[in-house]
Amino acid sequence: MNRAILIALSLVILSLAMAAIALIVNPTDSSKLGLTDEQHSAGQTFFGSGSGLPPVKDGQELRPRW
Repeated sequence: MNRAILIALSLVILSLAMAAIALIVNPTDSSKLGLTDEQHSAGQTFFGSGSGLPPVKDGQELRPRW
């Protein structure tokens, strides 16, 4: 067998094996995707409510505080 064909065939087999392993190890379960209410409220208290920054007043500069 030609060396190029052997390398190409081994790459195809390797990629198929990696795809099969990825599907076996990480199956998708739609019931585990969302956050519970408790996790959502804990995230809001830790990271903030997610609301935007207040608007800049007239004449105020946006400079770092250092």
